[in-house]
Amino acid sequence: MSVESLQAAGPAPDAVPYGRLVPVTVHFDDLDALGMLHNSRYPLLVERAWGEYWHAQGFSFDGDWAAAGDMCNVIKEMRLAYERPITRAGRYAAHLWIERLGRTGLTYGFRVCSADGTETYAQGHRVLVRVDFATMRPTPWSDRARAVAEALQRPEAAEAA
Repeated sequence: MSVESLQAAGPAPDAVPYGRLVPVTVHFDDLDALGMLHNSRYPLLVERAWGEYWHAQGFSFDGDWAAAGDMCNVIKEMRLAYERPITRAGRYAAHLWIERLGRTGLTYGFRVCSADGTETYAQGHRVLVRVDFATMRPTPWSDRARAVAEALQRPEAAEAA
C-alpha cells in the first residue's frame, strides 16, 4: 500500500496534531461472545497498522531475516489500557506516533480510535529493539528508518531528544 493509498483510504493526514491515523477494520468475527472487540484484537489491529505504515514507507519483509534490516526487531515491552469497548464491526483507525527514538530501540505510542481520531477505545505503547539477525544482539537503526521515525515523533518527545 502506498502513502497515497493510505491517505486516500483514511482520514486527512492533519486529522491528528502529530503522528498518523491509519485505517483499520474490525470484522464481525473479531467480536467476542459479549459483542465487544476481543481484547487480543486491539494489539493485532495496531500491529497491522504499523506494518502497513512501514510498508508504505518502502520497508518490507520477504521472508529473509538476514536481509530484513530494520524489519528485524523484537518487542521488549508493551502496555495497553482499554478505555471503552468497540461494540460493532466497521471502520476505525490506529493513531500511531513515536514517543522515543534511541540508537537501537524505539518506543511508539498508539491509540485504537474512531476513524476520524476523535474517540479513543484503547491506548498504549510498545518498545522495539532492532536486532542483528546473525547475533540476535541490538544493532542501530538505519538512517532511513530513523528519518521515517523522526517524522512521526510526538512534538514533546522530539523536543526532549
